[in-house]
Parts: sequence; C-alpha cells; structure tokens
Amino acid sequence: MQITLRRYFPLLVIIGVLLNATGLFNAVLEPDGTLYAAISKHMALSNDWINLIGDDHDWLDKPHFPFWITALSFKIFGINSFAYKFPAFIFWLVGLRFTYLLAKQLYNEAVAMVSVLIYVIALHAVLANFDVRAEPYLTTLTIGSIYYMYRVYRNKKPAHLLLAALLAACAVMTKGIFALLTISGGFVVYWIINREWKEFINYRWYLMVILVLVFITPELYCLYAQFDAHPEKLVFGTTNVSGIKFFFWDSQFGRFFNTGPIQGSGDISFFLHTTLWAFLPWSVILYTGIVRLFTKHNRLAKKAQWIIFGSAALTFLLFSLSKFQLPHYIIILFPHFSIIAADYLVKVFENNAPRAQKAISITQTVLLIIAAALISFLAIFLQMPYKWLIILLVLIAIAATLILFGKSIFINTIFRSFAFGIILYPFLNFCLYPYLFKYQSGLAAANWLKENNYKAPYAMYMDFMHSFEFYANGEPDWLYNASDVKAFAVANKSAVIYTGVERLESLNNAGIKFNILHEFDYFRISMLTGEFLNPATRSNTTKKMVLLQLLQ
Repeated sequence: MQITLRRYFPLLVIIGVLLNATGLFNAVLEPDGTLYAAISKHMALSNDWINLIGDDHDWLDKPHFPFWITALSFKIFGINSFAYKFPAFIFWLVGLRFTYLLAKQLYNEAVAMVSVLIYVIALHAVLANFDVRAEPYLTTLTIGSIYYMYRVYRNKKPAHLLLAALLAACAVMTKGIFALLTISGGFVVYWIINREWKEFINYRWYLMVILVLVFITPELYCLYAQFDAHPEKLVFGTTNVSGIKFFFWDSQFGRFFNTGPIQGSGDISFFLHTTLWAFLPWSVILYTGIVRLFTKHNRLAKKAQWIIFGSAALTFLLFSLSKFQLPHYIIILFPHFSIIAADYLVKVFENNAPRAQKAISITQTVLLIIAAALISFLAIFLQMPYKWLIILLVLIAIAATLILFGKSIFINTIFRSFAFGIILYPFLNFCLYPYLFKYQSGLAAANWLKENNYKAPYAMYMDFMHSFEFYANGEPDWLYNASDVKAFAVANKSAVIYTGVERLESLNNAGIKFNILHEFDYFRISMLTGEFLNPATRSNTTKKMVLLQLLQ
C-alpha cells in the first residue's frame, strides 16, 4: 500500500491544490470577506497599520495579523480579489506541510501522506480558500505551533521553542487567546494521561508563555493606541472601551459566556452536524475513526497521538459549549480531523478488514453520486448556461471513476474520494458562484463604474455594501442622511452614489436632483434560499439597488 501511495501522492496533492486554487480568481464574498478586504484596503491606502477601520468607524472585532498580511499583499499585487485571497492560500499550503510533518512524527509516513490527501480536498477547507476569512491563517499557525511544541517536547531545541512561540503569538493575533487552548490543550491531556507531572514545571513552557507575550506586543500596542489611549471613542455604543481588555476577555470569554458586546445563541449539537457536511467527503470516515478511538482506548492511552485527540476534543467541546457559533470555526480542527481519519483509513487497509473496506468504498461512492445529482439538479433548476454540457461532463467523470477505480482497494478509495472534489469544486467556483455574483450588487455596481470609465468620487447612501466599498476605486464616502448627500454633491462635481431604490423618495423630498445611471438586483448570496434559487420566484427575494449621478 505504501509504495502505491508514494507513487500517486505528488499527483493527488497537485490535483487537490489546483482544486483549491479554482477559487482564487473569483470575487470576494459578502459580508465577512468583503468587510475584511475593505479594512485591509483602507490600511494599504492610508498606510495606517495601527488603526483598524471598518463600517466607517473604529473596529474592534478581530486582531490585526490577517489585515497586516492582506494589506501587504495589496501593496505588492494591487487591490483586487486575487491579492486578498493569495496570502491565505499560501498559509493554507504551509498548513498542509505542517500536517504532514506532525502526522509523520506521531504516526508514520503513510498516515502523514493520507492526512494531507484528506485535508487537501475537505469541503470547508476548499470553501475557506474561496470565502477567505481568518481561518486559513489561524489553522496553519495553530498546527504549526503544535508541531514545534512537539519537537520541543522531544528534542528540546531552542529554535523550535522560538518558532512554537512565534506561531502561537501570530495565532493569538489572528483570533485571540483561545487559540492557545487548541495549541497546548492536547499536551496537557497527554501529560495527565501519562502522569508526566514534571512537564507542568518544565521551565521551557513558561519561557514559551513569556515569548508569546513578547511577540504579541505589536497587537497590544495597536489596541492601546487606538482605544485605550482614546476613552472618548464610541465603540459598541459606549465610551471608555479598553481594546486590551476586549482582546483578552470580551472577544473570547465574553462570547463563550455570552456576556460580551458580541453575543449569539449556541446549540451544543451544532458542530456535530456541521462537521458532517463541512468535512466531506471524509466525515463518515472521521466519525468512524473517532468511535474506534474510544473502543480502543486502553491500547491507545499511552501514545503521543493523544496530543492530537486531546487538542481536538477540548477545542470541539469549547466550540460546542460556546453561545457564539459559526460553521467556519471548525476549520481550525481540520488538520486534527485529517490525521485521525487517516490513521483509521490506513489501519483498515493495512489490517485487511474487508467488511470495513467495502463499507468505506460504498460510502464514498454514494457521496460521489449525491454530489453529481446535486450538480445536475442545480444546473437544471437554476437554468444555468451550458447546463447540459455540465451534466455530461459530470456523468463522464463518474462513469470513468467507477470503471477505473471500482475495486475496494486503498488507492481506489482515495481516487474515488478525490472524484467528489473534482466534479464539485470546479462547479462551485467556475459555474455556480460566477452565476450568483451578479446578485452581489455592490460588486456589480463597482464593476459597472469601471467599465464605463466613471472617475467621479463615489459614496454609499444608507445602504452600505462592503463589496462596493472594496471594489470601487478609492474609498467611497458613507452618507447617512439627505444633508450628507447635499454636502457631498456640493463638494464633488458629478458625484456618484450607490443606494437602494427605496431611498429615492427621501432624496426627492430633500430637493436633491439626480440621474439614474443603472439598476442592480441584490441578494445576500452567502445565505441562499430555495425561493431565491428558483428563477420563477427570485424576483420576490431581490432588492433593487441603483447608481445615481448627482446634479448640482
């Protein structure tokens, strides 16, 4: 098995990387992606690397690290979709390498290679490279820090301690201090199980904590300069807001206990069913591997693999108990899930378990057929261009997969699972989302202005779309009432504003004259509904947006 795996491993990794790269040149998806892109755009244009400005005010929701990286990318590649997504993609690639290295340390080369093959085509990992947020950065920084911590634990090299602390600090500056639970929690579990009490007084780990605190000082300085030094600023509807307190408490513990300014309503089973679809096509294998883990606990109790199990379990429990839950949070555990699933998959075929092999083969085939049926349904239901060609290509791909890789042997199972991604991910990134992006009206309006060579100053009136803010040239003004529009028109000859059709009455009542340049349909395509997808009822769900040229 291992010889065959080595032979096909480079090819499969290249295929997986290319599948993820299909999302690099698509537009940035609203709302979160375009908000983060707009914040980074302001940073790049203003050369202000300290203050985060989002939604036209001081912004305190997330730390700085991803915005620094993205703004630097804008400086190099210009302000565009590719420049926003590319650095996250590079981080994700590095995360594949760390996953391989850690799995090889904890298991063996076969598990390491399969871990990478699982991670490289996991559904939500691919979606995260299309709809980029903080997770590609956070996941790589977390698994990288775990890897170097393990190297410190085994060989105690100072360089590894420095790298573990640096990556952990960057993870904290990406999402907050709870990242340290994922990084260190598995080691704590493992040391307790093995009664390695001396590790709790090992000076290296206290030195690592000190180094993390040192490395996050840029973040603390920025928070102090933007918020703590300016108690008069209005943040979350109040003044005297400490950015440092928010960073250490409200953004993490406040969300967990639902006492902070950003609140939600949690469901303890949320990530159980989220993982079921997010980790496709491997989720059934993952859950089976976890069941096997608990049924074989006596044999595994002393093994270092508990570093991965413990980290995943503690983080998953934290997410499940939290009152603030979003599906993309689970991506941070995809390297862990990949290693756990790979260990199970390799053991099934190495130990020659025919019943389990057949069950896995049938499961992956069923998922492949479901993906093909879903693509065919959407192509017809949405009346997509070239729908019959899409369906034909999907059917050819499935027939070839079942003919060439029909037997229940290891490499065939891998190829059949990759076929799931080969038919689904190009469809999403080349067909479905390009078809839907015309309803992301901020993007459509900004592109229309560029195509028609409008150089006038731009603004948004009451309807504020981050996609327009990001894709429009310069930085559009935010206008909150008719008086703002009047002042903007006086200050800027032939100014253009983006707003909703229902706002036109207020402009007319204020005596503001304008020409309608173009109309656009808007729908939040990150939250698709059946009524919107149905062409017959779509018009009932969309909102009319317009570009107006103000007349003096």
